[in-house]
Amino acid sequence: MTANLSTEFEQQLVALRSYLMRFARLQLRNDAWAEDAVSETLLAALAKPLAFEGRSQLKTWLVGILKHKIIDSMRQHQREVVLDSASDDDNADPLEHMVFKADGHFAERPADWGNPEQDLNSRQFFAILEACTEKLPTVQGRLFLMREWLELSSEEICKELGLTPTNLYVQLHRARLRLRECLELNWFAAR
Repeated sequence: MTANLSTEFEQQLVALRSYLMRFARLQLRNDAWAEDAVSETLLAALAKPLAFEGRSQLKTWLVGILKHKIIDSMRQHQREVVLDSASDDDNADPLEHMVFKADGHFAERPADWGNPEQDLNSRQFFAILEACTEKLPTVQGRLFLMREWLELSSEEICKELGLTPTNLYVQLHRARLRLRECLELNWFAAR
């Protein structure tokens, strides 16, 4: 790689660093771990710049590397306890405030979400989704992100974290309910 291409490549990496940090923070919920994962990603990219063959965008390639670094970090830190300043009440029933009829159906019909396809294209929607995801209790947020964003299988997550499949499904269900509630309050109802 010539000096000009090398400098241009390095500049592109620097420009994408803040995006990678946001992604890693959202996944790991720890600034130091996120910084380490992003640094390792950028070092890996700098060590083998020719590995980027241009078949995808640079950002996509870097996120692919970062996903592996995040999984490695989760494995490394899985036994560490992270104390959150906010008290997460993981035992609270997210359905407590909802009213059901005797037959188990919602007493009120959920809010109309409009045209989800159109909303998916909105940057504002993703900003709200990211904020709602960050507000999830730590355990639920971690499991949800491992499953939906890192695309790990349920079996992999259960094995990695020593969970039963039932517990995983319950936690994922609770996370999805909280995300739905947050999106209804902050996105769909706000329009």
